Amino acid sequence: MEYKVIPFTPSIDRNKGNSAKVAQQLEVIISNYNDQGWRYVRLESVETHVLPDSGCFGIGSQPGYTAYRQMIVFSKE
Repeated sequence: MEYKVIPFTPSIDRNKGNSAKVAQQLEVIISNYNDQGWRYVRLESVETHVLPDSGCFGIGSQPGYTAYRQMIVFSKE
């Protein structure tokens, strides 16, 4: 079995966006990959830790933080 994982970062207009637009974006991606022979498996949330940046002599330093990314998983036999 072969797997493909692609990032999913939906975008919506701050004033007009809603979950239906996000669902539509996901549906388009799933349909495109399905046309290429890939089968949708699931949407995964991946938690990563972004390391702190010490800056130059402490100027501009930024603390580390946790970031979450959505990944779409497809499979193909």
